[in-house]
Amino acid sequence: MDDVITLNYEVSPDDFTRAGEASSDVKSKLKQMGVNPEAVRKVAIAMYEGEINMVIHAEGGRITVEISPSEIKMVLADKGPGIPDVDLAMQAGYSTAPDDIRSLGFGAGMGLPNMKKYSDDMVIDTTVGVGTTITMRVTI
Repeated sequence: MDDVITLNYEVSPDDFTRAGEASSDVKSKLKQMGVNPEAVRKVAIAMYEGEINMVIHAEGGRITVEISPSEIKMVLADKGPGIPDVDLAMQAGYSTAPDDIRSLGFGAGMGLPNMKKYSDDMVIDTTVGVGTTITMRVTI
């Protein structure tokens, strides 16, 4: 693995049947590349949580994954409502998901906390009314 490999995914809004396809595909590719299992696990969990957040809270979005010999970088960008209070959103259990989403088993308020927990570095760039870009890194 000498060069950077870039993977791009589109996430559809409100499409729970396809939610998780991107993170599953990345997990499969990382396994095929022989990336250590702990890094694969962290990437799969962090990216899945972000993907679900894009389906629930934003109008979908785009995920770009860059795999280099030293790290996996995931950039999740949406044009959703933005996050008005990042500190509040980072609190475990805090959720703005509507009841119909919660009835599907989503929206427990663990998305952002789990994204932070399972990435080695996470940066949230958000503007209310414009969208959110979250960049996560996992060291290989």
